[in-house]
Amino acid sequence: MNRISLPKDKIRILLLEGVADSGVELLGGAGYATVTRVPKALDGAALKEAIKGVHILGIRSRTQLTEAVLEAADRLMAVGCFCIGTNQVDLEAAKRRGIAVFNAPFSNTRSVAELTLGEIVMLLRGVFPKSNSAHAGGWDKSAANAWEVRGKTLGIIGYGNIGSQLSVLAEAFGMRVIYHDHTAKLPHGNARQASSLAALLASSDAITLHVPETTDTVGMIGAAEIAGMKKGAVLINNARGTVIDLPALADALKSGHLLGAAIDVFPEEPARNGEPFVSPLQGLPNVILTPHIGGSTAEAQDRIGEEVAKKLVEYSDTGTTLGAVNFPNVQLPARPTGARWTHLHRDTPGVLSRINEAFGRRGLNISAQYYQTAAELGYVVVDSVEARNEAEAILAELRALPGTVRARLIYERN
Repeated sequence: MNRISLPKDKIRILLLEGVADSGVELLGGAGYATVTRVPKALDGAALKEAIKGVHILGIRSRTQLTEAVLEAADRLMAVGCFCIGTNQVDLEAAKRRGIAVFNAPFSNTRSVAELTLGEIVMLLRGVFPKSNSAHAGGWDKSAANAWEVRGKTLGIIGYGNIGSQLSVLAEAFGMRVIYHDHTAKLPHGNARQASSLAALLASSDAITLHVPETTDTVGMIGAAEIAGMKKGAVLINNARGTVIDLPALADALKSGHLLGAAIDVFPEEPARNGEPFVSPLQGLPNVILTPHIGGSTAEAQDRIGEEVAKKLVEYSDTGTTLGAVNFPNVQLPARPTGARWTHLHRDTPGVLSRINEAFGRRGLNISAQYYQTAAELGYVVVDSVEARNEAEAILAELRALPGTVRARLIYERN
């Protein structure tokens, strides 16, 4: 017997927003044949209707999975966010329903770092105003306010995967690098940690943000912080749209306090291509506005497609939750024989003993057990070498246990 809880050709997968071919190919190579691709985001009633009967959903940043939408997902067990962030998903609502959410936090790191470095060069050289002038028939060959990056100080706010990689690239250009992070981070190369955010702002020629959206980072760069920046500095935000007060930034650019800015993310962004976009920074010289393209390179999308699809396959095939942002993380090997069950539950005393009793009463040995908790959830994976045709009965008993969120029979192999 070689049986899984649901045959792969019966598992329905819906991919929205033009998920990369690399992800589709990986899913197909793993045996998942029922894959529907939609090139755009869905919302409202159309989204609720589309996800009925879907087991695995793939989205990017535009599809909003709210409580109401997830309520309509009657079969959904996993969501793959083919992007860095997961702000578009109500993670608590997904967790309550036993829906694992995966993303790709590292795959576009290089793309964002390269864009940021290119913007630093273009801002310090005033490339965009000169280019616009040339397009209009002008010829502005002045060296005024045109600077080399070599010898300048780059201040990086958020020294994570992107910030630290940018640090290395910037040093290769001859920049001095300082950084600020809410936790102590090992510096790369000759970078050093600033004593405070205010110290970084006051001494940097170029400042770039690479922070997540949290209660601490929303509005972290406001009028006071901008006023504390070095006169003639440039400011770059390729992180989250809510971290900078854009009207205050516009005022600083108009007054000449800042030399320029590059902004890729905004507090409010159009839901799709072709919709109008409005920003207080529009029309200002030496300001680069890009439509949230920091990670939009062919290489990054290929890596994201592979990374997220692999996580979805591993979760479906083996129960592995490594990389899930709302579940306890457990990495599991696939076993050639025996049966495997998973049990997601509210973390209360006695659950594990009740699970073990379900096997003990039937005289079944547990060959391996994995248990991890996170917040109020517990995740147990149980392997038994021989299920003796009791696999479905055990699954039914696990599902009936108090506090159960979701129980699955992953496979039964003899």
